[in-house]
Formats: sequence, structure tokens, C-alpha cells
Amino acid sequence: MKKILAMLLILLLLPLSGCAAQQETFTVMTTFYPLYILAQNVLDGVEQVQLLSMTPPSTGCLHDYQLLPRDMRALATAQVLLINGAGMESFLDDVTGQFKSLPIVDCSQGVSLLEEADHDEEEEHDHGEFNPHIWLDPQNAIQMVRNMAAALAELLPGQADRIRANAEEYTAVLTDLDAELRDAVSQLPHRQIVTFHEAFPYFARAYGLEVAAVVALEPDEPLSPKMLAEVVAAVRAAGNPPLFSEPQYENAALKAVAQETGAPVYELDPLVTGDGAKTAYQDVMRKNLAVLQEALGE
Repeated sequence: MKKILAMLLILLLLPLSGCAAQQETFTVMTTFYPLYILAQNVLDGVEQVQLLSMTPPSTGCLHDYQLLPRDMRALATAQVLLINGAGMESFLDDVTGQFKSLPIVDCSQGVSLLEEADHDEEEEHDHGEFNPHIWLDPQNAIQMVRNMAAALAELLPGQADRIRANAEEYTAVLTDLDAELRDAVSQLPHRQIVTFHEAFPYFARAYGLEVAAVVALEPDEPLSPKMLAEVVAAVRAAGNPPLFSEPQYENAALKAVAQETGAPVYELDPLVTGDGAKTAYQDVMRKNLAVLQEALGE
């Protein structure tokens, strides 16, 4: 009788243990907000996958970001890490040193990179060789989505069809967005802009805008008197085109340039913070388009 009861107990427990195994999740980690938004679309409806961002959605760009203990704890739970690449993640050596077996997907592969602008010799910044703000060109975002999808389909073969279908569907959305932006920007009578920091050269290259000057290369970078004079001269030489700030940062340098030149100030969003909506990329890019139409229109 005892043997029969024992066998029955084993049979009852087997489905529970099998269910627990089936419910084990695969954690995909992104380094920061724009990657999270793109990956959210690639992984939409994919079962048994958890998507997380290593940094909170309020972090902004990862310029000179230093890994925190919470980041290391988060990375310890990941089965794959999606990175922007192009030098954005200056902390990458620390990650690979600590998590030697963690697969890392460089989403910048295949993107035509812009070289970082020259810096004033008086300044001592190390921003890397290339401008890493690649996602602000929708064609680059498409390439990033394809890189994600290819890697994730290989890591999750049972979900590969859904991942590829999601990537194709989102690529179509981004392609339509690109055409919409291209058509609208082409009709603007003015082409020159002055940016807050080097977030928008890829957008400018994609749509034929000219970045007449960059007020500050980093969000918290002050302008020396020499740099301020150079930026003011460049703005005046360009006919006082509009200055573009970013909602994530206060910028005293840009305000100083506006005060010196009288150039109007508008706001463009580089999509580095937000509420995490799946449509955030399209929403922000259309919002930026509306700002450009106001700033560069008649």
C-alpha cells in the first residue's frame, strides 16, 4: 500500500516539475532605453522571454557611464546582452571581464558610422572614434532590429519564426516612417540647425540637414570662453539658425549662445528616456518632425 501511495505521489509531482521547467524564462538585457524600445518590438508576443533594460529609462545616453552594483546584479540574470555599440558602452570591458560567457550582440554591425567631431585641444574628453547615436536615423534602426532578430532567433530557435516575423513587421513600420520623414523634411525651406550635443548628425545626414555647430559635445560639458566665441561666430555666420536643446538636460551653454546671438531655441528628443511604450520610436520621431517644421518653416 505504501509503495502504491508513493508511486501516486511521484505521478502527481511529475506534471508540476515539467510545468516548472517549461515556464523557465530567457532574459534578454539591453544596455539603455532606445535599444529596449527596438527590442520590445522584436520580442512582441515571444513566449517565455523577459526583456529588461540594464539602466533605468531615465538614465539618458551612456556617455562615460560607470557600472553600478545594481547593473552587475541585473547582468547576472541575463542570457544575452544587446548593446548599441559604436563606442557607446565605454564600460563594455568590465562586462566581458566579469561575465565571460554572456553572449553580447553589437547592434551597430553593418551601420555606416560617422566619425566623432574634433574636440578643442584644451578639452580632455575621450568620446571614442565614432559618433554612437546611430538609432536616430530610421534606416540605422532597421539595421539594429535586423541584428537583434538574427541573434535572438539563433539563441531561441523555438521562437525564431515569431522573432523574424516581428522584425519584418517592425522593419515595414520603420520604412514607412523613414519615407514620411524624408518627404516632410525635403519640403522645409531652411536646412541649418545648431544642436545641443552630438545626438543628431545621423538624423541630419539622413534627411539633408546641415549641423552648423554643436554647442556642447556632452550634456554636462561647459563651454570655455574660446569655445563659446567659436560657437557664437559659427551661429552668426550661418545666419542665426535655430538652436535645439534636449528635454533630458539643462544646458547653460546653449542658453549662453542664444543670449549672445538671439537665435531661437527649440527642443528635439534623442529618444534616450521615456515611458517605454512600444510605439515610442515612431512617436518621438514624429514629434521631432513637428518641431523641425515649426523651426525651419517659413
